[in-house]
Amino acid sequence: MKKTVLHWRLFSKCKHFHRRRPVTCHLTTSACSKPYFVTTPIFYVNAAPHIGHLYSCLLGDAQARWRRVKGQTTLFATGTDEHGLKIQQAAASANLEPQIFCDSISQKFQSTFDAAGIKYDTFVRTTAPAHRAAVHAFWHKLVEAGHIYHGSYSGWYSVPDEAFLSEDDIESRTIVDGSTVKVSKDSGHPVSWTEEKNYMFRLSDFQEQLLYWLNSSPIHPIQFEQPVRHMIQNLTDLSVTRDRHRLPWGIAVPGDETQTIYVWLDALVNYLTVAGYPATKLWPPDCQIIGKDILRFHAVYWPAFLIAAGLEPPSKLIVHSHWLVDNVKMSKSLGNVVDPMEKISAFGVDGLRYFMLSEGSLDSDGLYSEKRVIERINSDLANTLGNLLGRCTAPVVNKEQQLPPLVEDNLFEFLSAEDRDAHKSLYILPDSIDHLYQDYYFTKALDLVMSRLHWANSFVQLHKPWELAKLSNPSDSDQLLTVLHVAMETLRVCGILLQPVVPDLSDRLLTRLGVPAGERQFSDAQRPATSGYQLLGDRIVLQKKVGQS
Repeated sequence: MKKTVLHWRLFSKCKHFHRRRPVTCHLTTSACSKPYFVTTPIFYVNAAPHIGHLYSCLLGDAQARWRRVKGQTTLFATGTDEHGLKIQQAAASANLEPQIFCDSISQKFQSTFDAAGIKYDTFVRTTAPAHRAAVHAFWHKLVEAGHIYHGSYSGWYSVPDEAFLSEDDIESRTIVDGSTVKVSKDSGHPVSWTEEKNYMFRLSDFQEQLLYWLNSSPIHPIQFEQPVRHMIQNLTDLSVTRDRHRLPWGIAVPGDETQTIYVWLDALVNYLTVAGYPATKLWPPDCQIIGKDILRFHAVYWPAFLIAAGLEPPSKLIVHSHWLVDNVKMSKSLGNVVDPMEKISAFGVDGLRYFMLSEGSLDSDGLYSEKRVIERINSDLANTLGNLLGRCTAPVVNKEQQLPPLVEDNLFEFLSAEDRDAHKSLYILPDSIDHLYQDYYFTKALDLVMSRLHWANSFVQLHKPWELAKLSNPSDSDQLLTVLHVAMETLRVCGILLQPVVPDLSDRLLTRLGVPAGERQFSDAQRPATSGYQLLGDRIVLQKKVGQS
């Protein structure tokens, strides 16, 4: 199988490259093989984490876990962004040295992600020496390629957003005291006029290259592509340093201690840091996950920086929407954040993971509600999944404590044509889930899994195995074993498919069913069980109901 690799370093030197056929090389799949490389944004450490941060990480974690279920190796990276004026100001407000402040908040992020079962392969920090080395190497590459020049800049600057904004990006608003202030249209943060001498990046040279990249449909969902096309019209050059007297907390420009590298250029290079830059054998990422509020930085600045440095832009940007509390975006500055650690304590790791991945959406903002968390966990995990397992493994029903082997003829004797078709389609379900997982539509995938489990519960309710178990007729015994097989096979397949979302619960489910650790891969869900597994462990409560006294 051939794989086409685009040489962006050649494109970056050709102003009108989009009119030409791209130069390609053809490599075998094995020659191009590398881990599935997925990143989250690195999180700003001016305050403690909230569930919006956790959601970004859960998307990456669930995808990486799914890839491992499919037998792939992964490079899943997350971390913290620790430079910039906001950090400098937050540390001063806390009466702490910036590094001590960063160490403390970064540890909170890492502890939160660990508590939530996030199995990242690397956790990057922008204050680490390895990252500073990668930023310097990347800076030198941009300078050598002629994309950086010394100039001056004046414009509206937002400290919270760490960004200069054009006149089109700001508006006037009246505040409580009746005065009028200039604010960012996107974030609502105030802006101030700033003038300074610094280094500029020739962003205006990259409009056509960015259009070429956009035409490969890297942005998902598609609704976020048009705003990016608007952003890249009439591009102006970008200030990529700040006066070091004003902003000492950051990485100094190599060879010029009077300038600090722009926090977004610094932060974006973290993705190269985890790939071992200046080595590039792991580049580019297969997918980069971001929130919609940082679209400009990742869909305009970042691909332009990469093309300028002769590197391929990411092949996919997954853009997710926000979480709302009382229909207001969750924000540290507004103080309406939801503490993940508190909710893990209240609902359990798998409970919170399940709620966020089943309710969160790429396309529209999710609404966080304690009532909804409780309803979703109790309905899906306790009443549907847990109830089905309990019905199938109760000793009075399943006297041999096993997943009974299937006798094919019994399917035709005891099941309706509709039930036989439903059971047969069980082994098609993994492919449907795979497509949805790979596109980060976890909500739709989980709806499919739950639909299958609802069917299995209705199937059990119809055949009443607890009554069949009381009868002595051999035919009734065969019917009981057939019903148990169909229901437990549904549990086995769904348990495999749920591993990326609720890893601990899935492990307990599959262990109870007696499924060996080596038979929990994607391919195992695509085919019937290899044998009648012996149930392991005592009768367990798979998922306790939550929110009840």
